[in-house]
Amino acid sequence: MEGTDEVLWRLVVNGDGDAFGAVFDRHRDRVLHHALGVIGSAHAAEDVTAMVFYEAWRRREYVRMVNGSIVAWLLVTANNTLRNELRQRRRYRSFLGRLPPPANSPDIAEAFADGDQQEFEAATLERAFARLRPGDRNVLTLCVVEEMSIRDAAAALGVPEGTVKSRLNRAKARLGDLYDEVSSTYAIDRQAAQGQRPL
Repeated sequence: MEGTDEVLWRLVVNGDGDAFGAVFDRHRDRVLHHALGVIGSAHAAEDVTAMVFYEAWRRREYVRMVNGSIVAWLLVTANNTLRNELRQRRRYRSFLGRLPPPANSPDIAEAFADGDQQEFEAATLERAFARLRPGDRNVLTLCVVEEMSIRDAAAALGVPEGTVKSRLNRAKARLGDLYDEVSSTYAIDRQAAQGQRPL
């Protein structure tokens, strides 16, 4: 189906499944790429993408367009979904950490001993990004990752442009602080997992 997101979405609001399918086909890869960049797992990113479009259909009457596009709404919804997914992962890892190790289990830490610097940096950034406030994550996603203008980001988030500017500056500074903080603790955790002595 042809037409802008805004035109198609008017049909979607009236229950048109074909129009929704056209919007999905148009933006699915962009949402998936964003989710993959944050969560690092193709399978989890697929699940997040599915949940984002489920929410788009379920809340179709409340979706907000920016310059005739639904992309900003989809990405902000993806961030909210990713936050919940990462929180569930932390709870699951915490639960597993309280369990005794199985008898005669191999040391899987060796499988990760040769991880390169790029992998370390990506994992560190993922952890730091996940610790940001939702508003900071959203403004970084729209203004930095997606390179939206301040005006478009303000329209997508429903806040004044001045708020976006101040939030963006704060988010960048906070992400840098969190990256440094997470980097040191993550390095120690990795060394401990590999049986190395922290430097």
